[in-house]
Amino acid sequence: MDKRPHKNKKDRNIILDISTFVAILILLFLSSAHLGLNPGEFISGIPNIAGFIVNMFPPDFSVIPDLLLDTLTTLETAFWGTFIGVIISLIMSVFAARNLLGKNPLIGGLTRFIFTLFRSLPDMVWALIFVSAVGLGAFAGVLALIVYSIGELGKIFAEAIENIDEGPREALESTGANQFKVTMYAVVPQISPEIITFSLFRFESNVRRAFILGMVGAGGLGFQLNVSMRLFRYHEVSAIIILIITIVILTDSISGYLRSKII
Repeated sequence: MDKRPHKNKKDRNIILDISTFVAILILLFLSSAHLGLNPGEFISGIPNIAGFIVNMFPPDFSVIPDLLLDTLTTLETAFWGTFIGVIISLIMSVFAARNLLGKNPLIGGLTRFIFTLFRSLPDMVWALIFVSAVGLGAFAGVLALIVYSIGELGKIFAEAIENIDEGPREALESTGANQFKVTMYAVVPQISPEIITFSLFRFESNVRRAFILGMVGAGGLGFQLNVSMRLFRYHEVSAIIILIITIVILTDSISGYLRSKII
């Protein structure tokens, strides 16, 4: 039996693998060059980072009492952005799920497009858009988090609905129940673990995002951090950063505890 065709095919596969590997290396090199990735430049800049950190110590914790209202603003921004975003996402997911109202190409396609549109732009861009509409402050941050949360959670909730057990839904529909009752009694109970889990995850993420949005004018601790950095008050900066880290750790811990107890 002639083994040459098999050997030639094996050789071609080896050449193809090597060529693919070389092409990937070339692409990675060109990409890193285009982005200006320079490890040497980073290493030479380490003393500047060390100097910046040294200038932040000791932290000026005397500013913490004055930041309590800003802390509350940040948490409230995250809460309302998540709470309203979850409610709207849950309602819209019924129109996006292909086994419910989303089976209509026009309704389902339009709703899924809205989800894609909302999560295509970063929440910071949405914040800038809403700042131009409602002005500086927490309201713009809440609106930005609502929109971005709808884009993220709507897709997740719709996919969860598409994966439900169809038995309870079909049983209710056979009795003549309307879409609202079908959703409330056959769909929501099945996806409630996903609703709770991803809503809490969204709140954790929105707390962190609220700090960032504050730096572009949405108020809260992020705004105060930006002000302190612009005024070169590095001792205040370190105190604010420590406060932010503490809040994030507490939020994550409480959220994890609630998920374990509820689910």
